[in-house]
Amino acid sequence: MNDDFVYAIGLMSGTSLDGLDIVHAKFKKNDYTFFEILSSKTVSYSKAWRNRLQNAIGLDKEDISILDSEYGIFLGKQAREFINQQSIKTINFICSHGHTIFHQPDQGYTLQVGDGKEILKITNCTVVNDFRTQDVNLGGQGAPLVPIGDKFLFSEFEACVNLGGFANISYEHKNHRIAFDICPVNIVMNYYSKILGLEFDDKGNFAATGITHKTLLEELNNLNFYSTPHPKSLGVEWVQNHVFPLVEKHQLSPEDILRTFTEHVAHQISEIIKPFKYILFTGGGVYNDFLLKRIEEISKKNIKLPSDDIINYKEALIFAFLGFLKIQGQVNCLSSVTGAKKNHSSGKIFSQNNLD
Repeated sequence: MNDDFVYAIGLMSGTSLDGLDIVHAKFKKNDYTFFEILSSKTVSYSKAWRNRLQNAIGLDKEDISILDSEYGIFLGKQAREFINQQSIKTINFICSHGHTIFHQPDQGYTLQVGDGKEILKITNCTVVNDFRTQDVNLGGQGAPLVPIGDKFLFSEFEACVNLGGFANISYEHKNHRIAFDICPVNIVMNYYSKILGLEFDDKGNFAATGITHKTLLEELNNLNFYSTPHPKSLGVEWVQNHVFPLVEKHQLSPEDILRTFTEHVAHQISEIIKPFKYILFTGGGVYNDFLLKRIEEISKKNIKLPSDDIINYKEALIFAFLGFLKIQGQVNCLSSVTGAKKNHSSGKIFSQNNLD
């Protein structure tokens, strides 16, 4: 084996519950700009798992602990199956984001389930996970964490925008990386698509048939979060407390909600990307043709998309990169992004040496 390179598996589960993204990636020890995605796969959640993760916010401490362990077993089994399917011979470590259940950094806590010890037991491979907790303990938002990967792996772009459960942006400003959540996207879109019997609004086709409700659009755009300076991040709780109540009081059809929310997302993103010309767009939301069309029309920018591998697996790739930096003892969490007291190397390492 060439000692210049390391091989990692990245596991990523986003708030929109599209599924578990898995990548096998290659990094270079002495060149943090180098990466290669060797293989990738998305595992769709069963209805049972989707329901468990979606409703976990209401669980008590004991049931959360059970979910943490059982979801860790699920992750371990999926990683092992992926390794076998792809006939992967070389893995130095597995890096798992886990699945976010709570994220209230301003109150001092965040929780991603998916016990690293369980992944280790099943795969017999060193595991790095729990990337957010240390940052919150240092006074940071614990999010977004992807910008360190944007900085090194995608430095040719002026800004990187990801359209997932939430939209977020990352860019360089006066030799500091700046990043923050822009607005909710799929976490809201998918919720109202389900009323139409769909997991998601394919290409934004239903949104395109709706009518924009101007009062709701104005109310959404006036939410306090959008005038708050960064660093800032969003969680499911914020959507439940601020977005859904606004939407529900107007008693609109799902199509009109989807159309209005698409306009809201397009407006918020267009405002943020004004200064930039070369922008990388990734995440499942880029397959919403109607949303991208509205972003292009409002921002007056021509959006060119990267390969499907980058669109779909950039976050899983970067969590593998975060683990790589952690293993090397390098900074993987930037205070300029999260607002933590200092730059630091975040994550917990589980290996055979420290297995209970």
